[in-house]
Amino acid sequence: MSDIEIAQQAKMQPIIGLAKEQYGIEAEHLDPFGHYKAKISLEYINSLTDKKDGKLILVTAISPTPAGEGKTTTTVGLGDAMNRLDKKTIICLREPSLGPCFGVKGGAAGGGYSQVVPMEDINLHFTGDFHAVGVAHNLLSALIDNHINHGNVLDIDPRRIQWKRVVDMNDRALRHIVVGMGGPANGYLREDGYDIVVASEVMAILCLATDRADLKERLGRIVIGYKSDRVTPVYARDLNAQGAMAALLKDAIKPNLVQTLENNIAIIHGGPFANIAHGCNTVTATKTALKLADYVVTEAGFGADLGAEKFIDIKCRMSGLKPSAVVLVATIRALKFHGNVAKEDLNTENLAAIEQGFVNLERHYHNITQHYGLPCVVCINHFTFDTDAEIALLQQKCADLGATCIVSKHWATGSAGAETLAQAVIDIVDNREPGFTYVYDENLDLWEKIETIATKLYGATGVTANAKVKTQLAEWNNDYGKFPICMAKTQMSFSTNPNAKGAPTEHTLEIREVKLANGAGFIVAIAGDIMTMPGLPKVPAAERIDIDDDGRITGLF
Repeated sequence: MSDIEIAQQAKMQPIIGLAKEQYGIEAEHLDPFGHYKAKISLEYINSLTDKKDGKLILVTAISPTPAGEGKTTTTVGLGDAMNRLDKKTIICLREPSLGPCFGVKGGAAGGGYSQVVPMEDINLHFTGDFHAVGVAHNLLSALIDNHINHGNVLDIDPRRIQWKRVVDMNDRALRHIVVGMGGPANGYLREDGYDIVVASEVMAILCLATDRADLKERLGRIVIGYKSDRVTPVYARDLNAQGAMAALLKDAIKPNLVQTLENNIAIIHGGPFANIAHGCNTVTATKTALKLADYVVTEAGFGADLGAEKFIDIKCRMSGLKPSAVVLVATIRALKFHGNVAKEDLNTENLAAIEQGFVNLERHYHNITQHYGLPCVVCINHFTFDTDAEIALLQQKCADLGATCIVSKHWATGSAGAETLAQAVIDIVDNREPGFTYVYDENLDLWEKIETIATKLYGATGVTANAKVKTQLAEWNNDYGKFPICMAKTQMSFSTNPNAKGAPTEHTLEIREVKLANGAGFIVAIAGDIMTMPGLPKVPAAERIDIDDDGRITGLF
């Protein structure tokens, strides 16, 4: 059966009763969205403040490949397996974006018998959080152009507006547009563009804000552009935008409760991409789960060089979260791909390719244990085409590395297939105090932070940028020097070349552009040709998605 067929056969339990049964959450603290989804109130979350925190476990992966690694599937399978071992565990995931759902990647609700449900709702509009983020973002865009049209008292330079519009869809035609056409009645003519919603600073703010007051203060800090003197920033609060934006996000700030196929509570909230944003679910969701459960399993987007680094250097740095261990997901197929095997040949045994591609796993493992300072379990997400010889070779190479390596079959058998993985993780986190190390010191200047990430984690020999980028960073050091870096880079490689597989060395990281995300509290460094508005492929996933007369959706994956 396909993932969606498995999900549609799930025996879900009403979420209100499940929350009460498993975590004692009374119905009055939940806002139901139908029978199987609910938002949890901030007032209830605030009542948990004095409760002891559980242990936090991060799931990340090797560099992604077209074959797929199953990071979300592993997160769900591990959480279910820990509950199966009578360990009170909640999983925390990001919300999927419609862009990849209808593009190449597909949904993000897990797979096989390790999924969160209702799968179709989660992958489509869910509880409307992304819509709210997009509308709040575009309200600010409308207020900017309206202010200029009505006299521009703030002296905003239309040529230096940094705030684009957003839409939750892959649409390359919107990357560069012109607004205000049609004469004076339609506003001021200027260049503009669209980013995808998950790249919006409003999404980052939602994911990092700790409460309504913090949300509103961060929204007010957004720098939308500069005055005609070219140096004086204009903030969202100058347009009195933060109150209305926060009002639009009044429900989006509340975490969403759903369940796994095995009827264990899961929290899904927030969804910034990790290649163009910071790649983690909300701080509020993670902290809530830590108060409710003894263990929390969460994920960070794409490979450990992107999502996990930002989880450590941005999310943990800002929130005080302290992970206890990391699970590094790998597949035999992905390692063969990094060993230069074509996608169509990945199901054929190839020990030499595993030998060659193992360097990718090795570098990620080294980064996690040496630069993040965290114990790491390698999870081989099992595929039916994996041969005994391939698995034995990978386990031996992990052993030579000093890494615990577990073959997990959660995709095929759910929690039963991940018990060994769960026990290995429990054995680590129960026997160490939570703690880690940042990749860079916050007191380094912004350029040095970028260099540290590139040389320590990516294996680069150095970083280059044009004079404009370097000058901008130097100027920002005065006011924003302690901000962390959010690297926008291809997820497919340690380098900026998506075709450079394995663990490339002797490469140079080119920083093409830098952006100030003052409300979020970080600097975005765009490396190489990464796009903040993706495009659809030649044959998008949307062509396979359909709905029948009974309302049954097909083609989602």
